[in-house]
Amino acid sequence: MEWYGGIGLLGIRVLRNLALPPKYGQVVLQEVEVMGVRSLGVALVAAGFTGMVLALQSGVNMARFGAETYVGPLVALSMLRELGPVLTAILVGGKVASGITAELGSMMVTEQIDALRSLGVNYIKRLVVPRIFAALIVFPLLTILGDGIGLLGGAAIAVLERGVDWYAYWNTTVYWVTPRDFLTGVGKSVVFGALITLVGCYNGLSSTGGTEGLGRATTATVVQVAIGVIVSDFFLTKLFLFLFW
Repeated sequence: MEWYGGIGLLGIRVLRNLALPPKYGQVVLQEVEVMGVRSLGVALVAAGFTGMVLALQSGVNMARFGAETYVGPLVALSMLRELGPVLTAILVGGKVASGITAELGSMMVTEQIDALRSLGVNYIKRLVVPRIFAALIVFPLLTILGDGIGLLGGAAIAVLERGVDWYAYWNTTVYWVTPRDFLTGVGKSVVFGALITLVGCYNGLSSTGGTEGLGRATTATVVQVAIGVIVSDFFLTKLFLFLFW
C-alpha cells in the first residue's frame, strides 16, 4: 500500500530530526496530557472488563478438568503478552491518531503548515517529533496500568464467581509468569505508540481536498491504525519468541 511507504519516509525524517534543536519539552508534556490523561478511562475500563471476561470464560472451561487454579496464569499471560498492549493500542490509538490527523489536516487545509515553512520553521520537528516522544511515554504506561487492572479484574471474577482461593490464584500466577512476559508486552506498546503516531501524522500532513478530504483522512487513520497494530503484532510476536524463548 502507498501509505506504508509514506509512513516509512516520514519515520526516516523523524529520526533525522530527533537530535536537532529546539527540544520542545513543553509541547511533549502537553501531548502526554492529551494522549494519556484523557485516554486513561478508556484504557482502564477496557482492560478491566477484558480480564474479567477472560477469567469467566477460562474458569468455566478449566472447571471441566479441575484446573481452575490455572485461571490466573492464563489471564496474566494473555493480558501481559497480547491483550494489554493490543487493546490499548487499538482503542487509545484510534482516538489519538484520528485526533492528530484532524489537527494536522486542518492546519494543511488552512495553509498554516505552508506558513511555518515560509517562516523557516522545521514543521517535522515542531509538529511530529513531540508527538512521537509523547507516544513513547504514554502507550507503555497505559499498557502497564491496563495490565494491572486486567489482572485485578480477572482475580476478582476467579475468586468471587468461581470460588478460586485468592492465595492459590496469585501463587500460581507468580510461579508461571516471568518478567519477560511483562517486558514483551511493554516492548510491543512502544512500537505500537510510534506506529500509531506516524500514521496519524502522515495522514494529517498528506490530506488534500479541503474538509471533505480531511474527513476521509481521519476515517482512513482509524482503519489503518487497527490494521497496522494487528499486522505488526504478529511480526513482533515472532521476533520476541525468537529472541526470548
